[in-house]
Amino acid sequence: MLLFQKRFHAGIVDGAVRLTFRLWDKPHVKAAGRYRVHPIGVVEVDGVEQVTLASLTEADAQAGGFASRDELLSYLAPVAKAPLTAKTRVFRVAFHHGGDGDRVPLALEAALTPADVADIELRLARLDAKGPWTRRVLQLIGKHPRVAASQLAAKLGLAETEPFKIDVRKLKKLGLTQSFEVGYELSPRGERFLALSRGRAKR
Repeated sequence: MLLFQKRFHAGIVDGAVRLTFRLWDKPHVKAAGRYRVHPIGVVEVDGVEQVTLASLTEADAQAGGFASRDELLSYLAPVAKAPLTAKTRVFRVAFHHGGDGDRVPLALEAALTPADVADIELRLARLDAKGPWTRRVLQLIGKHPRVAASQLAAKLGLAETEPFKIDVRKLKKLGLTQSFEVGYELSPRGERFLALSRGRAKR
């Protein structure tokens, strides 16, 4: 996983942000590697180069999502182990958004209208036709993010994990959950749906 502040996410997805600068002791990524950036998918690293701060340009800063070189330096200063100088070494990482075949783009669409909420409720009702389970699973994932599927299945009293995984995949197709190497999380859409749906129920 490669961590970015939320303010960089939109730029990463649309390609405006294509550089990042890290004060690592050694490289944590490698060229051609793919790294997850929650919740926007993955990035593919195009190159890793250690350079001095003096070599960074205004264009570099803007490609990193900053308005200016000074803003980039202000961003780096709090995480530096020593005062920044022109000779401070920094890793300049070039990358591009690589999508994510495991993520449903709908998962990030959290601006739900009453009609959207009603549509999701209808779809969940269809999945619940043979017995209610959808909200119980959503609430379980919300309460226990990134917990192994086997542990979540056990909390529901299920002896086997695979049927639970199949159910979660159905919720992911609706954009309500997201999968990780270990466990799941509610997507922004899923969190918003539960909040709005509970509100409708109370009224």
